[in-house]
Amino acid sequence: MTKKQKKELRKIIISAVFFVAAIVLKNIEILTVLFSAAAFAVCGYKSVVRAIKNLVRLNPLDEHLLMTVASIGAFVIGEPVEGAAVMVFYQVGELFQSIAVSKSRKEIAALADIAPESACVLRDGEFVTVSPEEVKLGDTLLIKAGERVPVDCKVTEGNADIDTKAITGESVPVAVSAGESVFSGSVNLNGAIRAEAVAVYKNSTVAKILELTENVSSRKSSYESFIHRFALVYTPIVVGAAVLLAVVPSIVLGNWFEWIKRALTFLVISCPCALVISVPLAFFAGLGRASSNGILIKGSNYLEAMAKADTVVFDKTGTLTTGGFFVTEINPVTVSNEELLKVCASAENFSNHPVADAVKREYTGKLLEVTDVKELAGMGICAQSEQGEILAGNKRLMEEYKVSYDEVSDLGTVVYVACDGKFLGTVTVSDKVKENAKSAIEALKKQGIKKTVILTGDKHTAAEAVAKAVGADRVHYELLPQDKVEITEKIINDGAKVIFCGDGINDAPVMAMADISVSMGQIGQDAAIEASDIVITDDNLEKLSSAIRLAKKTVGAARVNIVFCIGVKVAVLILGALGITNIWAAVFADVGVCVIAVLNSVRILSKKLTKF
Repeated sequence: MTKKQKKELRKIIISAVFFVAAIVLKNIEILTVLFSAAAFAVCGYKSVVRAIKNLVRLNPLDEHLLMTVASIGAFVIGEPVEGAAVMVFYQVGELFQSIAVSKSRKEIAALADIAPESACVLRDGEFVTVSPEEVKLGDTLLIKAGERVPVDCKVTEGNADIDTKAITGESVPVAVSAGESVFSGSVNLNGAIRAEAVAVYKNSTVAKILELTENVSSRKSSYESFIHRFALVYTPIVVGAAVLLAVVPSIVLGNWFEWIKRALTFLVISCPCALVISVPLAFFAGLGRASSNGILIKGSNYLEAMAKADTVVFDKTGTLTTGGFFVTEINPVTVSNEELLKVCASAENFSNHPVADAVKREYTGKLLEVTDVKELAGMGICAQSEQGEILAGNKRLMEEYKVSYDEVSDLGTVVYVACDGKFLGTVTVSDKVKENAKSAIEALKKQGIKKTVILTGDKHTAAEAVAKAVGADRVHYELLPQDKVEITEKIINDGAKVIFCGDGINDAPVMAMADISVSMGQIGQDAAIEASDIVITDDNLEKLSSAIRLAKKTVGAARVNIVFCIGVKVAVLILGALGITNIWAAVFADVGVCVIAVLNSVRILSKKLTKF
């Protein structure tokens, strides 16, 4: 508990002592009144002050006024113990709510701790400590064990294990060395590293996450908006009803004492705090649970929309696939796999083409010595070696040098390799499907997603191969950006609730059109933050289904709270108006309903309920 909560608990304990004394000494009227008044004063003076302030501000109709009138009214009609009970139990409920809210806020509030306090920067040959905002692009940073990374940077020297949990939700530390990137807000667990700043603080990951979470409460779900509108209408109605209940039957039937008591009971029951607290709390808990697992949701309205989605549209490259080039197939004809790759890599060694880089990464052995390397635009490479002239390129290169070759399917970029006039075979370079892409789509279907669609500018064969590999329902290929917009619009017009999942950079028009847009692993990109409604900070596709499951649990909790709270309130209000329940039952009903609703909301924070 916080210091403030502990202080409130002490007040409640003191009030409880006075309250118990009032009950024990009920036969001695003066002591009963004094101890009841003491219990009321210790526990309820803040509510009385707030009620008076709200009256002065002409905004009186809230729970503080309801409880104050009910408590003081009970004293006036000669029921001091009941008057004290109203305020004591109300404050118990308020404390419980405060603790529950603190718990749900903890997940998001903890993100404030990721902000680095300082940076160690090389200036004039010496390392000096400055604020992160003073770090410039290209500065050399020294990050010691236990320190937070101040800005996004690239390691230039040293090795370390980096804790990225606050950024990506990944609990396993990431080992980094020279050449690897590190997110700001991460923690260096061991070893000192030097790094080059690749972004200033305001453009770094940590600043973007903090800005995102600060604005998260401004976008309300329809359930939260309903509760706000409901409270504005409900509270004046029940106060008016309580006044009528006290006055009209008293005039008609007499017995003012009885009807005023019923009216006070009616007021206590009518307090809307259970709804006002528990429904927003459910969504806040959902947002907090998501953020602690590397899923940043810009508002509870997006959480609600995700729960309704039935179709997921994927961008292919960089979302379902890695977005890079890799050697995916080696087809030798007259030599071994290793020899074919060796000859190909030797020719590609002096090229900076992405295909050449993929081949060079694949072959790690000793290369042939080559000379007179020529890069022929649109065809490939020709080079001289001790084994003869090497050709590595497309079919046009083979035809240009009149080499007989065996054609293969183009599920990627095919490099045809020949040496000394003889065709050696082919090396296929293509993008790779992510390891968890298929399981991610299977998980989406388990969450009720009816259709998965892939949109890509790739050729038919490559697109179909990816769709088959991941188990997508449909794939549209050879698309221009405007084609993607038209297809997505048609899906939406057919009545689907669409989540678009992409890289947040090249598909902004589609993202703007979809009901929900999700960026994968692009927290470092400005465009991703601006274009998407939800950012999954690492590259884990399976978190999309986890986010949908969490959204459904959150919306479900909010619905249950609304039905339960309103149902119980209406039932007990009727019983109170008929005189069947007394003020004691009203207090317990109000606090009990609130506690149950809050517990239902806080359940969302349970790791067992919402697994990631």
